[in-house]
Amino acid sequence: MIPADLSRAVVRAVRRAVESGELGGGCVPERVVVERTRPGGVGEYATPVAFQVAKGAARGPRDVADALARLLDEEPGIARVDVTGAGFLNFTLAARSEAALVREVLSAGIRYGYADGGAEADPFCWAPHVGPRERAVREAVGRIMSSQGQGQGSAVTPLAPVARRDGDVIAAYGQDAARWAMLCVPARETPAFAPGLLVQDESNELFRVRYAHSRARALSRNADRLGFRAEAGEGTGSRELVRVIAEYPLVLEAAAHHRAPERLVRHLVTVADVLLDHQHHVLPRGDEKPSAAHRARLALAEAAGTVLAGGLALLGVDAPDFL
Repeated sequence: MIPADLSRAVVRAVRRAVESGELGGGCVPERVVVERTRPGGVGEYATPVAFQVAKGAARGPRDVADALARLLDEEPGIARVDVTGAGFLNFTLAARSEAALVREVLSAGIRYGYADGGAEADPFCWAPHVGPRERAVREAVGRIMSSQGQGQGSAVTPLAPVARRDGDVIAAYGQDAARWAMLCVPARETPAFAPGLLVQDESNELFRVRYAHSRARALSRNADRLGFRAEAGEGTGSRELVRVIAEYPLVLEAAAHHRAPERLVRHLVTVADVLLDHQHHVLPRGDEKPSAAHRARLALAEAAGTVLAGGLALLGVDAPDFL
C-alpha cells in the first residue's frame, strides 16, 4: 500500500461505517487528506478525518475514530492503526516490496501518483490582467489538481507581489528559472530572484533537480553500453530513495488539497538529492560484472528520474535528458 491507497482506504471505511448505520448521518468525503506524522508522533501517517465526519454523525471525534480504526485494521497493507488525542487516526503501513513499487512507477511513467480519473489540466486561458506569476501558479495548481481528479475551481489564493516587473524577471532569468522561483514559495510570500537561479552547480536547487533527472537518463544509457538493463528487484541499499518515491503520490494529493505547488517543489528537491547520492552505486566499477543488484539499483534510479520528470511537467518546467 502506498500513501494514496491509504487515503482511498479511509474513504472506503467511512462509507462502510455510514452505510451500515454505525455512523449514520455522517458525510462521506470524496477525498481524505493523509499526511506524514510529525516528529514524535505515532505511526507513519495520520489524518483528522474523524473530526470532519463527526459533525454530521452526532458522535464525538474519538468515537468516530475508534469506529474507523476497527474497520481499517482489516485493510490489507496496514500494519497498525492507532487513535490519538481527541480523534486522530494514525497508521503504520505494512512493509512493501521495493520491486513492486519500482515496477508500478516505471509502468505508470510520468502519470505515477495520479489518482483514479486524474488527467492533465486544460491550458489556462490567458487574460490581459493576469501577470506571469499568477499564470504560472494557476497553471501548476490546475495541473496538480487535475492529476488528482479534482476540479480547479478558484485555484489560486491571493498572491504576494513580485518585487520587480514580471516581464523583466522572465527576460533576465528565462522561463524555467523564473517559473521555479515563482512556485517554490507559498502564494502569500514574494518570490526571490537572484543570480543563483542561473548558476549551473549544486547550489542551485532547480539545477540539482534537472541534473538528477539527466543523470538518471545517463545511467540508463551507460548501462546499455555495458550490456545490461534495469530490472526491478530487492536490496538496492537505498531505503531513503524508496521512501521518497513511495511518498510522491501523497505529496501530489496534499499539494492539490492545499493548492500549494511549493510542496511539490520541496519534494522534488528531496528526491533529487537522494538520487544524486544513489547514482554512485548503480553502475559496475572496474572489472565488476553487472549483477542483479546493479539492475535493481538502475531500475530504482529510473523510477526516481520518472518522478522528477513527472513533477517538473506538473510545474511546467522542462526536464532535459542532457544537461
